[in-house]
Amino acid sequence: MEYKNVYFAIAGVIGTLFWLLDFFKVFQKTKLFAPQNHGKPSLWRRLLRIFTLVIGLAGWAFLSYSLMQPRKPEKFSSAKIKVNDIVLCLDVSRSMLADDILPNRLEAMKEKVREFARMRPTDRISVVLFSEKVITLLPLTTDPALLDQVLAEISIGYLGSGTNIGDGLALSVARLLESPTKNRIVILLTDGVANVGTLTPIQAAEEAKKYGMKVHTIGFGTDNDARIPVGNGLFGTQYQRIPGGSIDFDTLKEIAKMTDGNFYPAKSKEALKDILDDLNRLEKTEIEKNEQVVYEELFYQYMLYGILLLVASELLRKLALRDVV
Repeated sequence: MEYKNVYFAIAGVIGTLFWLLDFFKVFQKTKLFAPQNHGKPSLWRRLLRIFTLVIGLAGWAFLSYSLMQPRKPEKFSSAKIKVNDIVLCLDVSRSMLADDILPNRLEAMKEKVREFARMRPTDRISVVLFSEKVITLLPLTTDPALLDQVLAEISIGYLGSGTNIGDGLALSVARLLESPTKNRIVILLTDGVANVGTLTPIQAAEEAKKYGMKVHTIGFGTDNDARIPVGNGLFGTQYQRIPGGSIDFDTLKEIAKMTDGNFYPAKSKEALKDILDDLNRLEKTEIEKNEQVVYEELFYQYMLYGILLLVASELLRKLALRDVV
């Protein structure tokens, strides 16, 4: 048994007190009149008065209880929600510090990916990072605050040097293997060419295709030469120049084609935003979540009992009891 408003019973207690004051005529002025039958009230009248008091109190007790809105949980009902399971497979190699997209590729990616995630509050999203090594930064979650915090704290350097696209994509596929949803999606973003790893990107894409997972690929970076910071020197931050146009577009196109996904070249922060907006229109699918509770509301019947008893009590007072004061 549960109660929605326990403290509302106070109103019933107050009503009971006022009713008792009226019943015993505490504040009523004395009136004298000559009754037809003199003497003490008969035993029958005294018993009837006690009975009237009892059923009146019982009526107020039922009303007070009903004001607490008692209800009994009966079962859980299936609530269908529309979701995708999405893995954000993100490149965090050193080249992501290139400044051809301001303030650099990494910060621009983080900003737009966070905006993308905020637009999908019902989806379950995971974050996989790759450089030389690969890591699941966040398993599938529906916690938007946690996801936003994790994306904001992505940094460069602790996964070594290199671009391990194949193993990063393979780990993303593994994260989705137990997903019950129809739409299992990987969004792969990189600015380079695979140069390390156990699996090639195409081999990982074959695994995604095998399990019916869709991979959307994004090549992020411009065709212009860019700089990446390599440390601090006597005259401030030292930079290394890297050539533009070093993204393996052919492989990214092939991965998308194999898995029925889309390939997108993103040469600016605004272009990346448009791409992610387009991906936000992905087809959604329904899964069941047993989290709606069905209650049997009980307060109606207790309120009805209370009203009937109070009406009976008042009828007895007005019609059967004619107290002499």
